[in-house]
Amino acid sequence: MIEIPESLRPVVALGCPALGAIFILVFSKRPNLREGVTLLASLLQFSIVFSMVSTVLSGETIQSYLFPVIPGIHFGFRVDAFGLMFALTASFLWILVSIYSIGYMRALQEHAQTRYYFCFALAILGAVGVALSGNLVTFYIFYEILTVSTYPLVAHEQSSEALFAGRKYLAYLLTSGVFLLAAIVLTYSIAQTTDFNPKGILSLASSSRSALIFVFIFFILGFVKAAYMPFHSWLPTAMIAPTPVSALLHAVAVVKAGAFGIVRTVGYIYGIDLMRQLGLGGMLASFAGLTMIGASLFAIAQDNLKKRLAYSTISQLSYIIFGAALLSPMGITGAMIHIPFHAFMKITLFLCAGSILVASGKKNISEMAGIGRRMPITMFAFVVGSFGMSGLPPVSGFVSKWFLGLGTLEAGNLSFLFVLLLSSFMDAVYFFPIIHTAFFGRSGDTESRMHETNKIEEAPMSMVIPLSITAFFSVVFTFPNPATDLLLRLARMAVSQLGGG
Repeated sequence: MIEIPESLRPVVALGCPALGAIFILVFSKRPNLREGVTLLASLLQFSIVFSMVSTVLSGETIQSYLFPVIPGIHFGFRVDAFGLMFALTASFLWILVSIYSIGYMRALQEHAQTRYYFCFALAILGAVGVALSGNLVTFYIFYEILTVSTYPLVAHEQSSEALFAGRKYLAYLLTSGVFLLAAIVLTYSIAQTTDFNPKGILSLASSSRSALIFVFIFFILGFVKAAYMPFHSWLPTAMIAPTPVSALLHAVAVVKAGAFGIVRTVGYIYGIDLMRQLGLGGMLASFAGLTMIGASLFAIAQDNLKKRLAYSTISQLSYIIFGAALLSPMGITGAMIHIPFHAFMKITLFLCAGSILVASGKKNISEMAGIGRRMPITMFAFVVGSFGMSGLPPVSGFVSKWFLGLGTLEAGNLSFLFVLLLSSFMDAVYFFPIIHTAFFGRSGDTESRMHETNKIEEAPMSMVIPLSITAFFSVVFTFPNPATDLLLRLARMAVSQLGGG
């Protein structure tokens, strides 16, 4: 086996989806080879990302700076504990979503499958690039690659509704990108660097309080990918995309990149101490809390399953922002581990929604009466994801919300604990009726409706197996084991480096 020098591993890890995208185009007329390339690229990327774990856990940081972008700023990578956690999540889930996509795209005989796999590979390139970036400029480049590459996926159907959703998607995210670029420029002008620092870039520079607050607002506006309210409407609209794309948007890449960016801003651009001095933590936590509650209210009103899941994502992403804004060790730990835990739970739910669509053609919850008895594996996985979203054991959402709850107590704010508990209760309010309808609902008295339900069976195994694996890990992460230990060690290491514990 070829030994890759540590300094080159981030580059090679990103080379896998980049080269994969090229070969996907080369084999556009040979579907088996095209999809084989996708699977091979995903497996190779995860193996390379995983190979960096031992180095990072030993306390070292892998750095690889390639060339200057402008004087004093290099395009390059810095693999730390927090970034590695996101990279592991994105690269591992790419494997499962690739397998799922083969069954989904072929079962529905979707058009433009080469474009789909090509853009998917570029999106993962963007997501992992964001995770491994060593400075704000490199981060921005991959952040915008992620925006542009996912537009064709959102508009994949090419109907008038899909094209409108794609335009709205671009309008929100490209406009947001302008604010992010402005924030980066202002940060460089103040600190003369854009390199991430666990003590905070701006905490080491001298500037006025008002200027620092102004720049912080620009950063938050630059991370509209986190889909916080009131800049959230692009996300439910984007549900017109194929279900694996929705899973990519909500669990792996786009929205997680936004939430990841906000945590980077709090911890690595401002730093915990400066955030406290400026009073920005309480403001951001209140803002996140409003989104947690507001999005749950919208979710309750949705009959379309994917749209209910979309509003759930808007709420759940704000848990990450909320935890970081608490500025307490437990709160930040909860925010960081909610990134992978939510990814596995939410991707399970979306993959279940796609399987239901393929197997039955049903999109609305009101049409799914009795479907749990016909698709028991899929709907049991959905139950697992729902329990996790609601913060109930034995699913990993309980663990991250436990840390967040402890974080509110460390921060000494019982009102934030109440918001957390209320939001979790509302999660159950909009998930449990779906479970009740699926397992205990009746499809109607007419013979035709009963016959239609009786014809439904599980989706192809290439779809059922990935969602079963993600559901399995959603439970496994609740208990002590090497996988859980790895994620918790990375999170605690990152928090320790921030000076948060």
